[in-house]
Amino acid sequence: MESHLYLSLIPEALIASQLAPQAFGQYYATGVSRRSKGKAIFFEIDPAFRHEYFDLDRALTRLKPHPDGRPKNSLYVSTYRVIEHVPVDALGTLYLATDYGATLGLDRSPDVPPTASKGLHLYQELAPVNSLVASSLPPREFYESITVRPSKLIRFPALAFVELDIGELADDPLRGAVSDLPYVNIPHLRESLAAVTVPGKTTKMVERMPTSEFPYRSVKAGSGFVYGNGADLAFYAMPSVPHLRDHHQLWWRSANR
Repeated sequence: MESHLYLSLIPEALIASQLAPQAFGQYYATGVSRRSKGKAIFFEIDPAFRHEYFDLDRALTRLKPHPDGRPKNSLYVSTYRVIEHVPVDALGTLYLATDYGATLGLDRSPDVPPTASKGLHLYQELAPVNSLVASSLPPREFYESITVRPSKLIRFPALAFVELDIGELADDPLRGAVSDLPYVNIPHLRESLAAVTVPGKTTKMVERMPTSEFPYRSVKAGSGFVYGNGADLAFYAMPSVPHLRDHHQLWWRSANR
């Protein structure tokens, strides 16, 4: 059977499996004895990838079918300091699995969102931390401010995050219409966004330890998921809601149950 490598972001882990991506998304999201049911976000990794931090060759020798012929669902290679040891050039397709196991693949985009994008931003960090952060910085500058050119004492060698939609709050955090934004503490979110309009203040923690469980509909269309390691970035754009409804109807319905 064919072997696959997956880099999970919720939680952060490197996993070997004999399941193809769609089947792995179904398996990983819908609950097993070691993991509660919930959405899964993972990359397929080049199967030729090797790094001295991971004992991949030994892991793959253990990736064998069950005695009855069923494929081996998962074999955890590492659950600690994973993304800092997986370079951008090892990444393949990014997969978004719903709570019900429906799985959507996103191809890597050629560029990150333009640095000249206007308005405020809300970022959900996925790995190695999972804080919710308001920022005046567009995605690339936000990433660099805590990695290659840190503006504060806290620094990460790598970071995966997603930009969430804040609608009118991006331009008017205190008076903009909330509409159907799916956030629970809107007054606190408004205050956090307003805080980063002050000169010299570029980021503000909204939640230190959120659940990492955000609705896929809250991901900002045209922006999306960013994975960075050192100076290298990979960007996976989130399709628009009309595109998802028209071309990925079953996934979209599963994501919004």
